[in-house]
Amino acid sequence: MDLFAQDKKFKSAESRPLADRLRPAGLEDFIGQEHLVGKGHVLEQMLAAKSPFSMILWGPPGVGKTTLAHILSKGLDADFVPLSAVSAGVREVRNAIEQAAAHLKGLGRRTILFIDEIHRFNKAQQDALLNAVEQGIVVLIGATTENPSFEVNSPLLSRCRVLVLKPLDHDQLGRLLERALKKDAVVRSLGLNIHDHARESLIALADGDGRKLLNTLELCAQFSVQRKGSEITEDLVLEAAQKRMARYDRAGDAHYDIISAFIKSVRGSDPDAAVYWMARMLNAGEDPLFIARRLVILASEDIGNADPFGIVLANAVFQSVHSVGMPEARIILSQGATYLASSPKSNAAYLAIDQALADAEKTAEQPVPLHIRNAPTKLMKELGYSKGYQYAHDHKGGFVHQDFLPDALKNRVYYHPKDIGREKDMAVRLRQWWPEKRKNTAGS
Repeated sequence: MDLFAQDKKFKSAESRPLADRLRPAGLEDFIGQEHLVGKGHVLEQMLAAKSPFSMILWGPPGVGKTTLAHILSKGLDADFVPLSAVSAGVREVRNAIEQAAAHLKGLGRRTILFIDEIHRFNKAQQDALLNAVEQGIVVLIGATTENPSFEVNSPLLSRCRVLVLKPLDHDQLGRLLERALKKDAVVRSLGLNIHDHARESLIALADGDGRKLLNTLELCAQFSVQRKGSEITEDLVLEAAQKRMARYDRAGDAHYDIISAFIKSVRGSDPDAAVYWMARMLNAGEDPLFIARRLVILASEDIGNADPFGIVLANAVFQSVHSVGMPEARIILSQGATYLASSPKSNAAYLAIDQALADAEKTAEQPVPLHIRNAPTKLMKELGYSKGYQYAHDHKGGFVHQDFLPDALKNRVYYHPKDIGREKDMAVRLRQWWPEKRKNTAGS
């Protein structure tokens, strides 16, 4: 029910929500996703050529997945059959396919089968679509907020193109807000005056979600009507959103300050601080995959071989967050952050590669020693390639002393394992294997 309908002034207004009333009819009015709908891009070309293909639209909520499906259906002059994966089963899918086949055969008319939240379909439901998509009986448009690589089975995925939709940026949300204020008859009739801070709050709270922006604006307008006013202030926006504005901008200083605090807390072995700063980011709408990526980097940079399982866990966290999504991903992120914060720390691998890169740039002309070169031909063997190389596994303990670095870098040491965690064992072993080279490299 339209929020304005509660006031007698709007009893004659349309009952559809504002977001639905503002749904564009064509690509020319569509806001966002220029990489898909712009001139010369994939969806614009598809409509121009009247050559549809099945697709999966993957993106966060409120970025236009359903709207695009409607626009494509209209532009292709096709029947539009929407199904929700939450309520539809195999029977509903088969009924839709039978109807589409009849229309195609009898009327020569295509059918767009739009399945919202297709990631919720189980294997049997997805399999029911395969032949119809393969034979062109339906043009499938699936919408999902989850990674289709994990949630859509391979046979169906191979029959579709995956198109990635992005969150709406600040300017795009601003344009959408202006459209609502100027183009919607109900909103325009109110003569609303939106304060600058209120406008910024509406955009920030939307967090890339156009539907959320319009729903909050609509609620602000309702409050304004009920209170017999026309001013939309920042306080009114926050009341409508029922959410305190977090002092966090994903492109601003607070973003970098808080992620820095998070990383330094993990590096500093304080799991409590790490969880707190992570909670601040999640509350402010940070992409959980951004946090997960930082954990993967941190697992190598700050923990490394002191606990080699750290990067295994961090990578598992990243993959799990990718496939599960919020809100459950918060638990996975917490497990990863607390484990890494509680692990022994070493930056030895990080320092080793940076020092080696610096030397590699200065000594790029140094030849590979002959004894460790490959010798696949007779001529190479005659030239001494591989001569004198000793196969480590032929020797006791799987080790034999021989030089592997160029002469100019002989005895250079890059990796200095610390006497902590698993690296302590590595440090002892390396000093036993390379006593001359490592006599002055006791763990730091």
